[in-house]
Amino acid sequence: MTDLPLLDTDGDPASTRVVVAMSGGVDSSVVAGLYARAGYDVVGVTLQLYDHGEAAHRRGACCAGQDIYDASEVARTLGIPHYVLDYESRFKEEVIDRFAASYASGVTPIPCVDCNRTVKFRDLLATAEELGARYLATGHYVASRALPDGRRGLYRAAEEARDQSYFLYATTAAQLERLRFPLGEMRKADVRALAAGFGLPVADKPDSQDICFVPGGDYAQVVQRLRPEAAEPGDIVHLDGRVLGRHRGVMHYTIGQRKGLGIATPEPLYVIAIDATRQEVRVGPRTALTVSAIAIDDVNWLGDMPFAEALARQADVYVKVRSTRPPVPAHLARGADGTPAVHLAVGEEGVAPGQACVLYDDAGTAARLLGGGTIMRAERVAKSVAEVA
Repeated sequence: MTDLPLLDTDGDPASTRVVVAMSGGVDSSVVAGLYARAGYDVVGVTLQLYDHGEAAHRRGACCAGQDIYDASEVARTLGIPHYVLDYESRFKEEVIDRFAASYASGVTPIPCVDCNRTVKFRDLLATAEELGARYLATGHYVASRALPDGRRGLYRAAEEARDQSYFLYATTAAQLERLRFPLGEMRKADVRALAAGFGLPVADKPDSQDICFVPGGDYAQVVQRLRPEAAEPGDIVHLDGRVLGRHRGVMHYTIGQRKGLGIATPEPLYVIAIDATRQEVRVGPRTALTVSAIAIDDVNWLGDMPFAEALARQADVYVKVRSTRPPVPAHLARGADGTPAVHLAVGEEGVAPGQACVLYDDAGTAARLLGGGTIMRAERVAKSVAEVA
């Protein structure tokens, strides 16, 4: 394995500036090491996204105080300049506030998508340009390759268990021209081996697990502080209209949830829908979870033909409705109201509004990312209790 083919850049390395987004973890640290060892003009940048003093004691979360320190130590080891940028206010507005508002409205957000879409790629790319950089490189596990028409495409990572393409569906074609993801063709074991070879102090650092701004993984605490109405109790209602009990606030529930409902019934029940306006959590049998079509909004499209044409042709795609699920066959179409929709060849369970519906050209590990959108609503296969009984 050689360094240069992974970097996929044009021009003389010594005169090509690359800004590397350094989180303090092993992945972005190795990316900085790859470019630095290949002779590029590398500038490391770490984003301070919230008051990290509160979270510095907490392990397993990115962007905390320890991570900023680790990133600076890696930069010192590599001999590259390193800057910490205060993005706290924009991160709160674009990510944390949206996160809380989503739960308060009864939908399940993906803060990493919002962060990538706004703070990391829109705002950080602008900063990289101000620093005179030609490229912004990150440690995401996704592959970026040149297409025959001169544009760039995104592809699932070589190591399926590490693939992060689901969280990057909102990356635009213009952004892809300047973004580089050197780890997309690599495996984690190779990345750690490179970190050790570079002598990086984070070579054995555990991967982050938590949402970075959620202390200890307790997202409800964050939501309740910002949107207290999301913690107001209400009724748990069966699809047949029976009131089965009371819930602790809509923020504690998501579509497909079975555990933690706090009700005793002879048959297992699942969260089928959340009506934040009425403060209702609606439950039903598992068969009521299956959906056949998904309406999506805020679509980002990276395919070859225009998105309107893909809709008109009812183009075949493969979709992921959760990051941990494999892509399944579907086709594009417009709903009766003109909204873009995805029609599934086989019904999927637990499709939650607010999550992402991500589109690929294939189900395999080398599939190309075609784009995606936010799930607005889903059409259940069974529309009444009589149909699921």
